[in-house]
Amino acid sequence: MEIELNGVPHPVADNLNVQDLIASLDLAGKSLAVAINREVVPRQMWTQRKLQPSDRVDIVRAIGGG
Repeated sequence: MEIELNGVPHPVADNLNVQDLIASLDLAGKSLAVAINREVVPRQMWTQRKLQPSDRVDIVRAIGGG
């Protein structure tokens, strides 16, 4: 199936959850925020939130600085 990832079409496996997506992008363990269809998904819900065809997923990585 296909989702939109940060504004770009992105193919993913069926029944993928947010945690699996993060792992497939080599982002596990990073400071991230994830929104699906403009709704923030809390980290504790990543394993429960299954991706659906045409979901709009935005992943933002926290970067420190000053």
